Amino acid sequence: MRPIMLACALGALLLANPAAAVPGVDEPDTVKVNAIRNPEIHTYKAVLAGLDSFDQHHALAPNVPELRFRIRPRGGAGLPEQPRVRIEGDHDFVLPLDLDAANRFSVPRSEAAEHENGEVVLNQKRKLYRIHPDVRTPGLPANVRRLGDLRLECKTMIAIAKEEIPLFWVVAINGLLLTRDWCNFTHKKAMPDWGFDSDAPIVGAILQEGKRSKLLTTSGDRFSVALGDMSWGDDALVELEFAPAPTN
Repeated sequence: MRPIMLACALGALLLANPAAAVPGVDEPDTVKVNAIRNPEIHTYKAVLAGLDSFDQHHALAPNVPELRFRIRPRGGAGLPEQPRVRIEGDHDFVLPLDLDAANRFSVPRSEAAEHENGEVVLNQKRKLYRIHPDVRTPGLPANVRRLGDLRLECKTMIAIAKEEIPLFWVVAINGLLLTRDWCNFTHKKAMPDWGFDSDAPIVGAILQEGKRSKLLTTSGDRFSVALGDMSWGDDALVELEFAPAPTN
C-alpha cells in the first residue's frame, strides 16, 4: 500500500469500525490493522528514519544486531530474476547493497546518500515487489517470531511511513488515534491487531509465553497479533504452523 493510502487507511480505521468499541461477550475486541500490508520504501531519508527508530527502540529486540530489510514478491509469485538493490541519488551517486540468500539487506548510514537525495532502487518493476523492515532475533526457528521483534518491526515501519506521507496526515492521525505511537494505539476497549507476513503459507499461529497461549488469526501467509497488549512480554513467541507442501 502506498504511503498516502496508509495514512487514509489508518485515519479511517476508527470511523470504519464503530462496532469495535462494543465489548465482546467472551473475548476482548480487536481492530484489524492491515494498512501497512504493502509498504514501499523510496527515499533514503525515510530509511534513515527507520534506522533511527530501530536504535531508539532497540531494547525491544536487544539481540538483533542491526535493522535489515527484505524484498518480497507481490501476489505470491517469485521474482523473475535475481534481484539487485542499490541506493541511487543525484550527480550519478550509486551505492550497491548486498543481498543475502533470503533477499534481505542492510542499509548503511551515508552522508553522501542523504546529501544526494538517495532512493532505494530495485532492478524489478515496483508492481512485482515490496520492501519492508525485517526484525528477527538470531537463533529462532523459521516458524517462530518473537513479539518484541514484531513490535520493533512495526515501530520501524511506521517511522518510515511517517517520513513519506505529508505532515498534515501525520498530525491528523496522531489526533485521531490520540497517540503518536500508532503501533500501540487503542480505541476505547478495542485492542488493534497488526498483520505480518510469514515466510510461507500458514494454517495456524499461537502466541505463547510461559503457561499462557492464545490462538491468533491467520490468512494465507499472514498472521495478526495485538502488539499493544502489554500483558504479553517482549519474549513471548508466535509459533507458526506452515501449510503442508503441495504434492504432485
